Amino acid sequence: MPFHRHRPRWAAAAAAVVLSLAAVLSSQTGAAAQADPEDSGADCAVNPGQTASTSLLPDPFTRLDGTRITRTSEWRCRRAEIRELAETAVYGQKPPKPDSVTGTVSRTGITVNVSHQGRTASFTASVDLPSGTGPFPAVVVLGGMGADTATIRSSGAAVINLDPYAIGREGTPRNNKQGAFYTLYGSSSGTGLLMAWSWGVSRVIDVIEQSGGSVLRADSTGVTGCSRFGKGAFVAGAFDERIDLTMPIESGTGGVPAFRSVARESGAQPLSSAYSEQPWLGDAFGSSTGNPAGLPVDTHQIVAMVAPRGLFIMENPHVDWLGATSGSVAALGGAEVYRALGAGQNISYWSDVQDGTHCASRSEWSGPLRQHIQRFLVDTGSAPGVFRVSPRDSGDLSAWRNWQTPTLTNDGTGGGDNGGGDNGGGDDGGGDPTGSCTAEFAAVNTWSGGYQGEVAVRNTTTGALNGWTVTMDLASGQSIGSLWNGRHTTSGGTVTVTNTPWNGTVAAEGTTTFGFTATGSAAPPTGLTCASP
Repeated sequence: MPFHRHRPRWAAAAAAVVLSLAAVLSSQTGAAAQADPEDSGADCAVNPGQTASTSLLPDPFTRLDGTRITRTSEWRCRRAEIRELAETAVYGQKPPKPDSVTGTVSRTGITVNVSHQGRTASFTASVDLPSGTGPFPAVVVLGGMGADTATIRSSGAAVINLDPYAIGREGTPRNNKQGAFYTLYGSSSGTGLLMAWSWGVSRVIDVIEQSGGSVLRADSTGVTGCSRFGKGAFVAGAFDERIDLTMPIESGTGGVPAFRSVARESGAQPLSSAYSEQPWLGDAFGSSTGNPAGLPVDTHQIVAMVAPRGLFIMENPHVDWLGATSGSVAALGGAEVYRALGAGQNISYWSDVQDGTHCASRSEWSGPLRQHIQRFLVDTGSAPGVFRVSPRDSGDLSAWRNWQTPTLTNDGTGGGDNGGGDNGGGDDGGGDPTGSCTAEFAAVNTWSGGYQGEVAVRNTTTGALNGWTVTMDLASGQSIGSLWNGRHTTSGGTVTVTNTPWNGTVAAEGTTTFGFTATGSAAPPTGLTCASP
């Protein structure tokens, strides 16, 4: 029978990316609509073939046949290609929904019963509701470690505590994996624990969808976890499009950090160590631990698999083992897909924290955590869309790519609502409008002690722009915290930003952008000028 799913406003504009076949009805009508699919690209033809080895991050916009996507509607099947490559080379296969999934949802717990080809397994999860009558959106917390549960509940969402070890246990050899997933699919399955945990989260959502929605809403689900469970939360959000908000915390190698970057980041957990510590990653990944350049995908593309849904990545730069520099590289790379889909505000990254304790509850994350839950699960407020990258572990995306982000034609199936609309930053146009280029500033987000900005560089000529330089003056006491998609130098209060090798060529009347965070006051830069050689 069809499920009743309320579509939040942020997701309605992006519906055709995550829901290509089912008609989505307005939330104001209260009419029934088909459930969002776990995998909207299941009908896409994917022929992996051979992929070229590269030391740089693979282009998320280039299909396996070598052509690039040009429309937002094409992202669905491009995502399906990335999914297939990630399953084959990194995580192992995530089977489709089993033959039978049944269970119950109460105000205190969830039971899940699964059967497939004559095999059966069961597991449970506890439920902790916020105040009110409900039904409530909910956040699945893996292993009791994740985003602050008090903030989750006070923001209006329930907490579902799921034990990942009931689904896939640690401490087992790869040829004898244990837990509900392996009971169904075999103890020698090549699928790693992270994908098994992801499968378990999906089965919880199945049961919520069947429950009638009296306690928990089937349309508003998030997932979070920290450390190894942060890895699991990241994979769960990437591989189930019914998850509206994904919040991995300090996930380390095997989680958000880019594999290619981890291999070069001093102090980060090596790929071979993450592979051997526990069977988190799929068995096939073992052949790539010494040669990440041979991987057909990297984690910036897994970040992109979440797009245009909500994603809040939290990292700890104080523990080298966690690879926060590589995490920022992956987040910035994935954010390019969000931006191309028109959903740039739906991804946030925050590693600028003071407390270095692993998996601590941090005051810096409390406000944006509440904002994310309210936007993507409760359906109020605006998406933060903030990148607070720690200066001590700031990755440079320009060093890891040779591809440009395309301007995708929005044919009615794009990421739509960026969340939050105009942040009130306005713009400060620069350069002679009759010259070769202009630079316009827009505030993305502000906070006590700084802000995030974006500068659009526009080619005002009838020919291609070959290189550009933007200068801007910061307010007194300000300094650049981090900057991406450009290279910068500072002299006094003047910042000079030049193009990277991949975004120096701008088509006639085309635009490219760079972003940055600044510490100090929230006053915008002034005196923007743009010049081209």
